[in-house]
Amino acid sequence: MRVIKYDDIPEKKVETQGAEGVGIRVLISEEDGAPNFIMRRFSVRPGGQTPYHSHSWEHEVFVLSGKGEARQGSSVHELESGSVVLVVPEEEHNFRNTGTEPLVFLCLIPIV
Repeated sequence: MRVIKYDDIPEKKVETQGAEGVGIRVLISEEDGAPNFIMRRFSVRPGGQTPYHSHSWEHEVFVLSGKGEARQGSSVHELESGSVVLVVPEEEHNFRNTGTEPLVFLCLIPIV
């Protein structure tokens, strides 16, 4: 078993093209002995966004705080604390902060 406070894990800046004002903390991964999933915590500054992208795996998102939007094609879905998002494989998407506080969410992906 591994127990740690999330803020003991350094936040890294997301350097991917199209990312603006995004930080990530990898909370649990295969390096910790997890056999199936990676849990990540993202923080998006006001006005920031993740890159618009797709990939071959699904991921699940749980919004902890802030306000924002999840975009998929021409569809835009409002996000707030408690929102849950499923992004299916190959679905183009991104997340954007539309509020005045950081948009903070957990994102779980399979180990591929």
